[in-house]
Amino acid sequence: MLDRDGFRPNVGIVLLNQKNQVFWGKRIRTHSWQFPQGGIDRGETPEQAMIRELHEEVGLQREHVRIVARTRDWLRYEVPDRYIRRDARGHYKGQKQIWFLLQLVGHDWDLNLRATEHPEFDAWRWNDYWVPLEAVVEFKRGVYEMALTELARYLPRNDQRLRFMRQDRRGPDQAGDLEVEPLDGPITLPPGGSYTPMGDGFTPT
Repeated sequence: MLDRDGFRPNVGIVLLNQKNQVFWGKRIRTHSWQFPQGGIDRGETPEQAMIRELHEEVGLQREHVRIVARTRDWLRYEVPDRYIRRDARGHYKGQKQIWFLLQLVGHDWDLNLRATEHPEFDAWRWNDYWVPLEAVVEFKRGVYEMALTELARYLPRNDQRLRFMRQDRRGPDQAGDLEVEPLDGPITLPPGGSYTPMGDGFTPT
């Protein structure tokens, strides 16, 4: 299902744990890492598609998550011709996406990469919110940065490092009433800053 401009409607999912780290999945049989995403079927709303894709790609049900926010408008990326099937070239241009920010209210063991017969990922880990975009296929990086930037304002305020980053990105004149407490050790900055990996890696058995 394409729109008149050649973009397929799609949803993207940023899944948070209680530390405001995000689910980061390795595409099956590749070295590319990404967020869960998938197409919107005819007759589905973006939220219905998100719930379906959440189960198909990471094995979670609606009761395992809380919807925190979504992007206001469609975010688009074009797919290079070499990634497009020959029979789709000329009319398929890329994806337009609504991104959802979800909070996991279940447990890590509720995640299941093999919930269907056609898994999308073969490994996963929790990663700092500002994921290393060099690990993402190049043509998706701009959309990732736009989605993360728009959704960052809705992050639960239970992580001092993320509170610091939100204030830093808005600038001192727009910080509002945020309190910033002294920090010990390294902090993770938005794209363009330094990056310190965190979280454990998981591989399905």
